Amino acid sequence: MKNQFIKRIFCACGLGLLMILSIPSCKVDEYNPNALGEEEVLRDFNGFRSFQSNIYTGLWGTLISMPYGIVSEVGTDLWTSPTNSVSNRQVMAYEEFTNNFNLVTNTWDYAWGSIKDCNKTIQIAPLIKDGNATDIKILVAEAQVMRAYYYSVLVAQFGEIPLVTTDDPVKNLKPVRNSIAEIYTQIIADLTAGAQNLPVTPYQGNLQRVTKKSALGLLARAYAQGGGEGLMEGTKSYWLRAKEVAEDLILNKGAYGATMYPDFAQVFAAANNRNNAEVLFTAYGLNPYNASYDAFTGNNKPNLYLHYYPSLDNAFGAGTDLFRRAAGSNTSNAYYGRLNQSFIAPTKYLINCFNATYDKRWENSFVTAFTNYSGVQAKTSNPTPPSPANVTYADATVTLNAAMCTKYGINPAFIGQKIYPYTDVDAKNASANATWQYIPKVWPKGVTTGATSALVTVANANVHPYPLDVDEDRFFAFLSKDQLSPADKALRKYAVVNINDLFDPSDPTGAKYKDPTGNGLTPANMANLFPALSKFNHNFDGGWLGGNFQQKLGNIMVMRMAEVYLLAAEATLKSGGNGGVAAGYLNELRKRACRNPADFNAGTGMMLASATMNDVFDEYARELCGEFNRWALLKRHRAFETRLAQYNRRASASFNPTKHYNRPIPFSFLNTINNGNEFGNNGY
Repeated sequence: MKNQFIKRIFCACGLGLLMILSIPSCKVDEYNPNALGEEEVLRDFNGFRSFQSNIYTGLWGTLISMPYGIVSEVGTDLWTSPTNSVSNRQVMAYEEFTNNFNLVTNTWDYAWGSIKDCNKTIQIAPLIKDGNATDIKILVAEAQVMRAYYYSVLVAQFGEIPLVTTDDPVKNLKPVRNSIAEIYTQIIADLTAGAQNLPVTPYQGNLQRVTKKSALGLLARAYAQGGGEGLMEGTKSYWLRAKEVAEDLILNKGAYGATMYPDFAQVFAAANNRNNAEVLFTAYGLNPYNASYDAFTGNNKPNLYLHYYPSLDNAFGAGTDLFRRAAGSNTSNAYYGRLNQSFIAPTKYLINCFNATYDKRWENSFVTAFTNYSGVQAKTSNPTPPSPANVTYADATVTLNAAMCTKYGINPAFIGQKIYPYTDVDAKNASANATWQYIPKVWPKGVTTGATSALVTVANANVHPYPLDVDEDRFFAFLSKDQLSPADKALRKYAVVNINDLFDPSDPTGAKYKDPTGNGLTPANMANLFPALSKFNHNFDGGWLGGNFQQKLGNIMVMRMAEVYLLAAEATLKSGGNGGVAAGYLNELRKRACRNPADFNAGTGMMLASATMNDVFDEYARELCGEFNRWALLKRHRAFETRLAQYNRRASASFNPTKHYNRPIPFSFLNTINNGNEFGNNGY
């Protein structure tokens, strides 16, 4: 058992935090603990540092993945079920919600699993026999920040929970809940200490580690969440403290190493994924080009993106006409990834938050034009390319015929004309286990030679032109945010569906999509489409996992600087501040979202003179939709009843404020402790 433990904690250096960026002290030939016992290992600095990396292992691919990604966003005013699906209805619509729902249980388990490692790191630090005191202080501060983050997730989702801050070898099987105030007091203390003791640049240059700006950003967020609970710090409300911390981070961002990109398009650009200047705190993904990748034995990797994409097979009947991929092959699409989940679609409210005429966040967040892809690069660079990339330019090109035009309502004047692919992918083998990377480039409009010399590299291959030109010939279907008339559609050679026409008019809240039969669309199967959130679909060299198309390897942002401006506006209003001041913070986000600098004015609606809380809710939606945020935001404003009634009728019908402001305590936990009945289940 002792040897297994030693092996585990030292493998953590390769499997957890320190895996992707090589850290010299982790090399086996520099430190060999085989003859040491567990406590001796942990009291040696090298052993301590290796164990400390476990504080991050519960983040990327576990907590920051599908379970918490869904739990933290759905059941709100932003998201609904496409084609009225019952998948995940427990959290999507509060239907048949019990304490054995797996996504909630996963969230509970992953957060608690990491807290124990944070506690042990903090507890054993004073016992370290060697090592630099400054290094130890930094590693402890990281553990404090991470513990605060995990607790902030738990208290926001589950309410009163046990507050455990020590590593006790005798496990307490009769846990007692602490109050909300006690939990937030500990969170604030940990983040305050972290902000004081962490450096501006990450320890040893490792971008996976939290820094001073991480602690300050999370501190502002924690104060806001606690403000929603009515908490005070001395004579100051938590809302006022949230305002003060957010303003400090904004005013002194240069000193803290924080910044915000001047252009929203840069936030999700492929080149910025691994080292994103706007990030305050990131869940760092695996790098398939690092030799340590092939030593990784963990199975958890994020699969969040695919739940936000429609099934193109269901909409178009794969391989039969417009969509060239063969039926069933779109579980391995080398451009989009896996396309067979389709659980989460935006509500009409979220869609209508964007004025796409002026706001580029629309196409940089959502895919609304669909295309085929070729693999000319892959066929050129590989004698036998992998099957998903083994696609000629001709095979990816559609020649319109009468049957297609009739089926999709395309003007028959375009019969005989062609729709070409928008992207082309290369295929490069990264490592033994990650295998193929599908690296996209774009075919320029009007260049149809199929020669790779014509291809161009773009910032984000998931982002398509918006709006689509009337004569666009690289996309076979378009969901138009503007309401196009039949005459407008007749000018285009691609299938067009107005987004408003996807919604069932019987639901005035705009949360019900039409059923895929008898819906008046041409054809009816087009009801399977919806705007697809693309933020987590890492489509770049190093972001793919070879043949496993449902998981991606890129970083996922936990918090970025834009949220601090939102928190500043929100906390300004909640602490009695001026609407004009709040508008100033929101305008920083709105200004950089403009397509053209001249668009930032009151006439376009992009510039606010004064802000209300509704403006804040709307701006959170535009800027952070999908980013692990919305459920907690509505909770701290006690806004579920009002906003669900207005924007999500299905969720509103089952939402019970006496219990649904907290998640159920998982059955697996209650069944383990000796006082399950006394501990309680949050009313479920």
